[in-house]
Amino acid sequence: MPKLKDGFVYIGGGANAPDQYLTLKLANRHGLVTGATGTGKTVTLQVLAEGFSDAGVPVFAADIKGDLSGIAANGEAKDFLVKRAKDIGFDDWHNTDYPVTFWDVFGEQGHPIRATVAEMGPLLLSRLMMLNDVQEGVLNILFRYADEHGLLLLDLKDLRETLALIGSDKELQAALKASYGNVSSTTVGAIQRQLLVLEQQGGAHFFGEPALDLKDLMRTSRDGRGMINILAADKLMTSPRLYATFLLWLLSELFQELPEVGDLDQPNLVFFFDEAHLLFDDAPDALLSKIEQVVRLVRSKGVGVYFVTQNPIDVPDKVSAQLGNRVQHALRAFTPREQKAVRAAGETFRPNPKLKDTAAVIMELSTGEALVSTLEGKGTPTMVERTLIRPPSSRIGPVTADERRRIMTKSGVGSKYDGTIDRESAYETLQKRAAEKIASEQAAVAAQSPAAGGGLGGLLGGIFGGGAPAPAPTSGRGPRGGVVRQPQSMGEAIAKSVARSVSSSVGRQVGNAIVRGVLGSLLRGR
Repeated sequence: MPKLKDGFVYIGGGANAPDQYLTLKLANRHGLVTGATGTGKTVTLQVLAEGFSDAGVPVFAADIKGDLSGIAANGEAKDFLVKRAKDIGFDDWHNTDYPVTFWDVFGEQGHPIRATVAEMGPLLLSRLMMLNDVQEGVLNILFRYADEHGLLLLDLKDLRETLALIGSDKELQAALKASYGNVSSTTVGAIQRQLLVLEQQGGAHFFGEPALDLKDLMRTSRDGRGMINILAADKLMTSPRLYATFLLWLLSELFQELPEVGDLDQPNLVFFFDEAHLLFDDAPDALLSKIEQVVRLVRSKGVGVYFVTQNPIDVPDKVSAQLGNRVQHALRAFTPREQKAVRAAGETFRPNPKLKDTAAVIMELSTGEALVSTLEGKGTPTMVERTLIRPPSSRIGPVTADERRRIMTKSGVGSKYDGTIDRESAYETLQKRAAEKIASEQAAVAAQSPAAGGGLGGLLGGIFGGGAPAPAPTSGRGPRGGVVRQPQSMGEAIAKSVARSVSSSVGRQVGNAIVRGVLGSLLRGR
């Protein structure tokens, strides 16, 4: 009897256990894949991605070690894989490759994947730069000011230039304080230092244009299989906060931009979040609450989210409660905390009388073996079963550099993303304003030069004993006792007028800011 069935993803089976399937109609109820290092999580992720792709469902997954890239290459009938297929009765197992698009924030092992600073928003950017509450508040004011005054924040030089503006212009600071709150030069300086750290970690590669179009993650191949989008994350993982924030931004973009579709026969996209503990480590309560909200609501957009991590307690309870499809590989319990994790993992499953002590079974599992429980019927979890994970059809292990390059040349998105665009944005706008200010001041000085004795008139005046009128005193008493001050130059008058015009408009613009989403990201086209 064939194991592969329409409407289901085949996970595995066993001699004494029923075959385990993930129901596509319930795949947007999210999932969790956990287990210690070396127990088979990556192969399980590969098997699930293949199943979704075969059903025409696009997939996005981060490749932490490079091993997942092998899904783009034809598999091999190795002895241990043939034996596994025979043990579970997987007679229709075959080797094939899968349609893959490689992405890389640094543009080295995949097509560059970018976002603009405006799209990232102040909340996620504050987490990325590890800002405190006061600094985050100033960053929120900066974004509000930029939104209201048409300053496009596309890359990090735009952010740096706008920070320099609000950190040095005292009149602007006063206007911002009256409308939004205090903006001190000291706080701005602290943000600028964190921005430098972000740039040194490679953040400049991520921010810019062309920004990612979500439609390019949701493509299908010519034969109708879902495109598997692989993010090369081995280098990105050296900056774990950038990695986690990037994936969280991408998840929030899916939530904000995709339309409501309710429950579909199969998801529009499945999103695998590997090393999921990085998302929740040191995250403030406010951010955790919004993450929980996004995970809870994104299912109605037809997106399934699958967290992959070593320990099930890495995922907060409010998020874990929403993960209905679970695959638990072996855990090792040598410390009290690890023993607690094993017990917690065992308690999350619907008990199976045949297994008796679920926690004990978790510690007995061999590599490539797992406890599996998925949703069935109206969303009820199945009893947990001890399962041998089916062998993947694609290669176990990474593709070569040459194979990767060949795949990238045929991806169909290289011409769109491999080059950069640097259009006029906040940096150019503010630089232009500064240049115009300097030019105005110089013009004013030049206009006063003849009166100050320059040119032919000054020369003749010197010859015949005349000369330019004496300059007005900088201060002193007039004939009626009033204070006499030197009149402003034209340049000074223009500069102060421009500053007053810009800063005073802050108050008038309240309520006109661009609308942002749950996690502070920009709502495109709204």
